[in-house]
Amino acid sequence: MKHRHLLLALAVGVGIATLAACKKDEPAADTAAAPAAPKGETADQFIARVNDELKKMYPELTAAQWLSSTYINDDSQLLAAKGNERYLTQLNHWIEQAKKHEGQPMSPETARAIQLLKLGTAMPAPKDPAKLAELTQIATKMEGTYGAGTYCTGEGDAKKCRQLGELEDVLRSSRDYDAQLDAWQGWHTIAQPMRKDYTRFVELVNEGSKEMGFADAGEMWRSGYDMTPAEIAAETDRLWGQVKPLYEQLHCYTRTKLQATYGVEKGQVNGLLPAHLMGNMWQQDWGNLWDVLEPYKGAGSLDITGALEKQYQADYQAALAKAGPGPGTDALFKAERDAQLQVARQMTERAQDFYTSLGMPKLPESYWTKTQFIKPMDRDVVCHASAWDMNMSGDVRTKMCIKPNEEDFTTIYHELGHVYYYLAYNKLPPLFQTGAHDGFHEAIGDTMVLAMTPDYLKSIGMIDATAQSNEALINAQMRMALAKVSFMPFGLMIDRWRWGVFDGSIKPADYNKAWWELKAKYQGVAPATARGEDFFDPGAKYHVPGNTPYTRYFLSHVLQFQFYKGLCDAAGYQGPLYNCSFYGNKAAGQKFWAMLEKGASQPWQATLKELTGGEKMDAGAVLEYFAPLQDWLKQQNEGQTCGWQVPAPAAATPAKP
Repeated sequence: MKHRHLLLALAVGVGIATLAACKKDEPAADTAAAPAAPKGETADQFIARVNDELKKMYPELTAAQWLSSTYINDDSQLLAAKGNERYLTQLNHWIEQAKKHEGQPMSPETARAIQLLKLGTAMPAPKDPAKLAELTQIATKMEGTYGAGTYCTGEGDAKKCRQLGELEDVLRSSRDYDAQLDAWQGWHTIAQPMRKDYTRFVELVNEGSKEMGFADAGEMWRSGYDMTPAEIAAETDRLWGQVKPLYEQLHCYTRTKLQATYGVEKGQVNGLLPAHLMGNMWQQDWGNLWDVLEPYKGAGSLDITGALEKQYQADYQAALAKAGPGPGTDALFKAERDAQLQVARQMTERAQDFYTSLGMPKLPESYWTKTQFIKPMDRDVVCHASAWDMNMSGDVRTKMCIKPNEEDFTTIYHELGHVYYYLAYNKLPPLFQTGAHDGFHEAIGDTMVLAMTPDYLKSIGMIDATAQSNEALINAQMRMALAKVSFMPFGLMIDRWRWGVFDGSIKPADYNKAWWELKAKYQGVAPATARGEDFFDPGAKYHVPGNTPYTRYFLSHVLQFQFYKGLCDAAGYQGPLYNCSFYGNKAAGQKFWAMLEKGASQPWQATLKELTGGEKMDAGAVLEYFAPLQDWLKQQNEGQTCGWQVPAPAAATPAKP
């Protein structure tokens, strides 16, 4: 997944790794006591004041974060760190002031707002100003290290350095076992310097969590679901139990195909899938293995990447024509950049069209002038796709390094889901300006992706006429499963790892060992070479140094199918769920927008019921959608021993990249 967005008050900045050296002698944060609350202030008045103060300070905070994501250097990192420091200090003040209202009369809305205030950051900071400053500096340093991560090989004139995008291209397109292994191992070297910082980061956020009344940061994260922490953990286990049989069939089929492509020994690791052969740096999306896994060659062609590449070439030729005959090097470079920007904007306009077809508003003009569409050539940026609400009043943006391929095309639809959520709920008080729970935010755009059926893609000129054969159906289902079903266990294991890290059941000395044990347990994936504790492989995934809770992504992969089914029902659709597209249906759009407008103003169960008719998350719609594929996979896997054995825990063995 390309996830994703700046949730309200996440308060994690970005920058580069040099700040630690630059700031050794910086004074500690302001140690002034919290400003006294107005005398006689009621709970309702307190929340009204917090909402007002939050909305006033929010634009400065997000501007610093935006700057440090799109201009990674010492200066932007400093601004982001100090902005986070001010915000977290203020958040601590508000939480302290809220305590005096415990047990006092207040409206139900105020009681909910106070609870959300306590959960207003994924990075709970200690009250000690020096520790708070240290926490923000570590956070910016780690995220900046990720953003500027580079893998270099060779020496002198032969030296070659590649960042994440180029290394991902190798995994996406190459089928050279050794080249893929080199690219995968190379990216993971960028995380090794984070290990010490992350260990200290855990200590600091746990201290902040305990001061707020939670056992640890993991318990705090699990408290944001209108359920107890134990209940949401059990709920995710239940949902995974529903979809695990489907995943096991997909895993079994994939392993067989990898062995046919790379050989029996290289195509698996003790029955598990080799991490570097999955077409994705983190094995979370297997769509890039289409050439290996396509069930029926060419049936119902869905070559979105080819269509986008064709569009790029047309834009490039148009840009060359403007340059005149015999263009020089500078003109050729400019034509290439112009074409890249043009196709990125065209891809985004197509995504916008889906939302507006449902009756939603067009994106504001400021979106088109302020968004980062492609990777700049003159500076480091965080290319990880994200959506931004800059001021809670309509200044919305996305930040990507768009390339003309299917993966990025669907990512844009996803990111605009966040943007339209921002626009729908920005009339609410700031503390309610977030998703019903964080999984809702991630599910909005992906619901649109589910509705990108072959008929829809044909209607917008992305593919040729669609054949309605069974082979075409299985191909279409496989494409979707490689994005959706393959992701689900990955969506669970990251926070299973962090929950263990936060509660101390995973010790710093076992960080990497525990990471790969969980990947084996949930994903059935293993590294091809030993990954000892001199590595810090969790840090090679953006959301770990970026401190973004990840259970939301798993929940979103359940919710999006529920939303999809609810919207298909609202559109009056009759037929197999997988064939439904509500594109252009205003009734479905009105129901969707009504849900988005609720934000976090009520428990998510009530919001879910308004759209789907039920108050419980359920993966039944996932199984209904993929029923034809699951039957087909069982036939293909007949005679195979599916599933996998999780290796017994063993002492970590140091390894060199």
